[in-house]
Amino acid sequence: MTTSELLLTVQTITQENITYIKKHTVKLSEKQLNWIPNPGIWSVAQVLAHMNEYGNFYHPVLEKKIGNTRFTSTKEAFISSPLGRSAWKSMKLGRLNNIKRKFKAQKSNNPSISPELLTGSEIETFIDQQETLIQISKKAGEVNLRRVKIPISISKIVRLRLGDALLFVTYHNQRHVQQIKNLIQSKNFPNR
Repeated sequence: MTTSELLLTVQTITQENITYIKKHTVKLSEKQLNWIPNPGIWSVAQVLAHMNEYGNFYHPVLEKKIGNTRFTSTKEAFISSPLGRSAWKSMKLGRLNNIKRKFKAQKSNNPSISPELLTGSEIETFIDQQETLIQISKKAGEVNLRRVKIPISISKIVRLRLGDALLFVTYHNQRHVQQIKNLIQSKNFPNR
């Protein structure tokens, strides 16, 4: 994959996420935003809060690492590390936009366990964060995506290449926007 292809993938998916959320969630009622179809399944607001919490961790780390790196010579080709490829592939949707593998969220990122993650401004925060992610990806085009390393949220010791981290965050968000689509398209989703 080339660096430009990777960054275009990040920007395209992120813009699609923004467009969908703006079009389909902004006008939802509080009842619709908080509707939970079954115990253990998150509401639209909870899914957004979860993604926002990931953004709260990853965006500042990405910005800091990009801004402070000495690896400013870009490379045309990007090669994922085995760990990085495994991480983002595990998040990537299947060919039918299906979620291939389920994961348990950390307690600190799980709004059903940590209700303080719900602020009431989930939609606005998500849109702002996604616009920030597009800007981060543009800045990332000015550095070496292989040499800059990003710690993951569950371990400061384990680090991904910047390109892998951008794909991981992007596919994580796309996966959860698909979860929101599935909720909204559910036959039992409240009419208003």
